Amino acid sequence: MKRFVIVIAEIFLCFLIQTTIFQWFSLARVAPNLLLILTATAGLTKGRREGLLTGFFCGLLIDLCYGYIVGLYALIFMTIGYLNGFCYRIFVKENMTIPLILVGLSDLVYFFLYYIFEYLLRGKLNIGFYFVHKGLPDLIYTVIISVFLYKLLNIINDKTEKKEEEEGF
Repeated sequence: MKRFVIVIAEIFLCFLIQTTIFQWFSLARVAPNLLLILTATAGLTKGRREGLLTGFFCGLLIDLCYGYIVGLYALIFMTIGYLNGFCYRIFVKENMTIPLILVGLSDLVYFFLYYIFEYLLRGKLNIGFYFVHKGLPDLIYTVIISVFLYKLLNIINDKTEKKEEEEGF
């Protein structure tokens, strides 16, 4: 139960920081996607189920606040969390290479799925233009911020696991 409360608090905190503070520090009109980093980290560190559930709640929060179709972002983030959960077995806490690569790949999957649902289905076929002006800056900014957020999320996860072991769960 404590883990669930902590994950919900992480989701709300990342959402608030992403939509308020990081909007002031946007570069090339993009802000880092903290909820994507959180979803990818949950899938990588805790497995497919946790990644799927974290992605669902992250996406649902975005859908309820900004989306005009409820479920689109939830589907995208659930997919990302579930796919990152496949790398759970190769996860090593000390190695930063795999998480950074997975966050970058997750951002590419996010961009591609977002492009399909928001642009391609409306007949806007210039994916190169959208990738260069929206996808690439978002990818770079998100990967840079993920270095710091990933370490913070690992510290929180370690402390949570240590408390669960002490309490006998």
